[in-house]
Amino acid sequence: MLKIEDFKGRTPAWCPGCGNYSILKAFKETMVELNIEPHQFTIVSGIGQAGKFPHYLKCNTFNGLHGRTLPVATGIKLTNHRMLVIAIAGDGDCYGEGGNHLIHAIRRNINVKLFVHNNQIYGLTKGQASPTTLEGTITKTQPFGVISEPLNPLTLAIALDCSFVARGFSGDIDHLKTLMKEAIQHKGFCLLDILQPCVTFNKVNTYEWYKKRVYYIESHYNCEDKNGAFKKASEWGDRIPIGIFYRNSRQTFEERIPIIREIPLVNQPFDISKISLTLKEFF
Repeated sequence: MLKIEDFKGRTPAWCPGCGNYSILKAFKETMVELNIEPHQFTIVSGIGQAGKFPHYLKCNTFNGLHGRTLPVATGIKLTNHRMLVIAIAGDGDCYGEGGNHLIHAIRRNINVKLFVHNNQIYGLTKGQASPTTLEGTITKTQPFGVISEPLNPLTLAIALDCSFVARGFSGDIDHLKTLMKEAIQHKGFCLLDILQPCVTFNKVNTYEWYKKRVYYIESHYNCEDKNGAFKKASEWGDRIPIGIFYRNSRQTFEERIPIIREIPLVNQPFDISKISLTLKEFF
């Protein structure tokens, strides 16, 4: 029987009180409750405080470049589409440098689960504004306040008909676990944006700030209504909804590739001698 200790990795080096600790705890408990063992999934991460996440777990992992989490996750999924692949990224990592890859991962509907640690700041590189930093926020590199409107990753994803779009809050572990389970069990690309306070560099979006604003999406809400989802995801300010915003069912990218539909690429036979025949075509 799986236990939390089965997923123990290195000792985290995050700041005391960092929202990442809650996300790590929620993730471990999710895997135990779903009975998914460390060898049965792969985590791909980028660069940043969120990128350290798999270091603190026992699992298959690949640490990629800044903003390049999703291309690597896509490659792994196409090599072995029966492997659960989870991409971990920060708001700067994914919505900034990785924005282009996010758009096309959604468009392809590759069956990868993307968990974004959204602290609305660059935490690893000491507090610059990220794409989700609120307008007017003063940072070390924006001493007169951020002049750009923040990116709304949820409305972007819904507009692109993302297969699964949700938002959680690291201050509510039980609810976050529910969203992680739903994402893992859903077939198709999943974006789970996780509001995660940075206690060191973000003095605006604190635990107290969020707890005054976050609320659960109503039970009667229809997450299959795209227009309604877009409207709900546009809410931000005095009230911030958390939960599943949008969900649909459509073919995944890997299901559309005939050669791997039945047998994963990693399990298919190959003959290395045929390489010489291929090389002759170039001489």
